[in-house]
Amino acid sequence: MSRFIRSLLIAALLSAGVAQAAIQVGGVDYEPQLSAQKRTLTLNGAGLRTRLGFKVYAMGLYLRAPLADAAAIIADEGEKRIRIVPIRDLEAKQFGDALLTGLEKNHEPAELAALKPATEALLGALNAVGAVKSGTEILLDQLANGATRLVVNGQQQGEDILDTKLYPALLRIWLGVRPADHDLRDALLERPR
Repeated sequence: MSRFIRSLLIAALLSAGVAQAAIQVGGVDYEPQLSAQKRTLTLNGAGLRTRLGFKVYAMGLYLRAPLADAAAIIADEGEKRIRIVPIRDLEAKQFGDALLTGLEKNHEPAELAALKPATEALLGALNAVGAVKSGTEILLDQLANGATRLVVNGQQQGEDILDTKLYPALLRIWLGVRPADHDLRDALLERPR
């Protein structure tokens, strides 16, 4: 085998390995694929939430298949995972209050009223965690039946929330018309290379 062909093969193998490497956002690694609820999910995008110039958390969005359209992601009824890792220490209540503000910005009062029992269940489970230290892993999963599951550092918090309208509402916090952070929205919709 010639030296040139051998070099091409090595370069091809190295670039294939790089394509499958985790991407890093704010010092947090996001694997290109993961297994959740017995299904392989693919990283759709990952980005950093900043507020007033401060890094707040890194976030990755995993879907069954990559999508670039926010409305399509919100409407998709399949399994999904939002993985959030705070870059700074927070109280769980602070994080919950920010979620509630994001819901309020992207929903009419009647929609919020209909979501109130599910929202209260999620916020109650989150508040029970107490402090959310830098590096804590927060997972919000949409299950096959449309329920929402909260997992913090590998431990499920509370019961699965069965209201199938909750997860799409949560997605609107980051992907809606009035997202929490426009740069983060763009990053979540851009598939990593």
